[in-house]
Amino acid sequence: MKTFCKTMAVVLLLLVFSRGVLSQMKKESNTELRKATFGAGCFWCTEAVFQRIAGVVSVKSGYMGGKTKDPTYEEVCKGDTGHAEVLMIEYEPGQVSYSELLDVFWNMHDPTIPDRQGNDIGSQYRSIIFYYSEEQKNKARAKLETLDASGKYDRAIVTEIEPARTFYEAEQYHENYYNNNSNKPYCKLTIEPKLKKLGL
Repeated sequence: MKTFCKTMAVVLLLLVFSRGVLSQMKKESNTELRKATFGAGCFWCTEAVFQRIAGVVSVKSGYMGGKTKDPTYEEVCKGDTGHAEVLMIEYEPGQVSYSELLDVFWNMHDPTIPDRQGNDIGSQYRSIIFYYSEEQKNKARAKLETLDASGKYDRAIVTEIEPARTFYEAEQYHENYYNNNSNKPYCKLTIEPKLKKLGL
């Protein structure tokens, strides 16, 4: 009987310990990952960049900021839905900060031209940041003001900064576009030079 009681006590202690460890792991995983959403032109280009940033856990292409529910790529391309092509990024702040992601965002495109990036023209290609907290909003605005005052650009920055809205994930064939299509002309002519410019 004593042996049985001791065994049960050990089992209970192990259960309590394992639950505590699992609870702590879940708590840490919930607090460590953060979200950021950016629009900086065609998401084929921007996805390839952020996928190569250390600390970025996932990158999803999609649409945000418009009035149409469940928009399709074709609808967004017509420019009538009001959505921007965006990336929803999950990142580990212990490895990469939101400020560093903002630096990547502003260095990867020209934020001074409204509704256009290269040959991609339309409001869906506008430069935009969707924030998830007051902290993100304040950091984005402060960095925008600093960049504007730095003289880095000949024109004023036109990046919009708005609260995050409903994110509609893009069609499956848009995911991992560069990784799956690196030999296509668009990837060779547009995406590869951007990656090289950023040292990725």
